[in-house]
Amino acid sequence: MTMKTAILTGAGAGLGLECARALLDADPSWHVVLAVRNPARGADAVALLGAPDRCTVIEVDLASLESVHAFVRNVRAAQLPPIHAIVCNAGVQVISGTEATVDGFEMTFGVNHLGHFALVQGLLDRLAPPARIVVVSSGTHDPSKHTGMPNPRYTSAAELAHPSAGESPDGRRRYTTSKLCNVLFAYELDRRLDHGGQGVTVTAFDPGLMPGSGLARDYPPLQRWAWRYVLPALRLLPGVRSTRTSGRYLAALVDDPRFDGVTGQYFDGLRPIRSSVDSYDRDKALDLWETSERLLTPVT
Repeated sequence: MTMKTAILTGAGAGLGLECARALLDADPSWHVVLAVRNPARGADAVALLGAPDRCTVIEVDLASLESVHAFVRNVRAAQLPPIHAIVCNAGVQVISGTEATVDGFEMTFGVNHLGHFALVQGLLDRLAPPARIVVVSSGTHDPSKHTGMPNPRYTSAAELAHPSAGESPDGRRRYTTSKLCNVLFAYELDRRLDHGGQGVTVTAFDPGLMPGSGLARDYPPLQRWAWRYVLPALRLLPGVRSTRTSGRYLAALVDDPRFDGVTGQYFDGLRPIRSSVDSYDRDKALDLWETSERLLTPVT
């Protein structure tokens, strides 16, 4: 059997774990790289998935560009089947104050966008066409969705990486802005890959509201309690999904033949929709891309 590799960041739990499960169940030819910050947690995830011969755990901390570069080196050195998919899934939401990555970038921007940018750039030449890249965003990037989250505020990528001194931190806005960055990145990457002309497609994905996911770990205690115990009761509402359901949808964007050749689109679950007005702003996308390249230069 011809094997193929999918690389999933944040695959130790939640959406990433469920996507890995769905991929392994859907097609016996998939081999999954669980790109995780904690290798022990990755090993636990492999045990849960029950397919140890089709899983490889490789450590990566998206808050450290050196760790991302080490991950790229380790993937290149590993005896893996050809890489046919990269899923940029891992994410953080920092509510309490301002945190910085190892390299001094604001944490939400550094992990949710810049770490993934570096990872994809480092492995683009190892993708075996036909290949798919899926970037996990969020409906919170779109002000028209009225999600209850603050609207994104994209000033410049340089400002997002290094917020002005004295700025009052709003972790939820930084999160929604990072999710806008995810869509801007996906669309710009698609353009640079000739809209699938190089054999690689790029899509962005909104998993919906997933109660119980790890994004609420920095919330105050009462909000964490509601996220874990109250919101799951609302799963019948539009846009509220279990991690298992969203994981199946995400895996479909990676594997399902109905999405062969589909690129440059944004999906709410499995439904292609228009993303936010700002996500189609070519000037913002170019600023994000060029600034991200500059931010990587000192450590390459």
